[in-house]
Amino acid sequence: MSMARSFNAWRKYRQTVAELGRMSTRELNDLGIDRGDIRSVARAAATR
Repeated sequence: MSMARSFNAWRKYRQTVAELGRMSTRELNDLGIDRGDIRSVARAAATR
């Protein structure tokens, strides 16, 4: 993976973690996400 692509994936990962982290547990549950799964969800989003 190129340096720019890696950086963009990292940025997308951090942004997704931050956005999901600001959500309430109820909002996350509505999306089918447990708070403990935020990092894995963000990792999957960043690699798409």
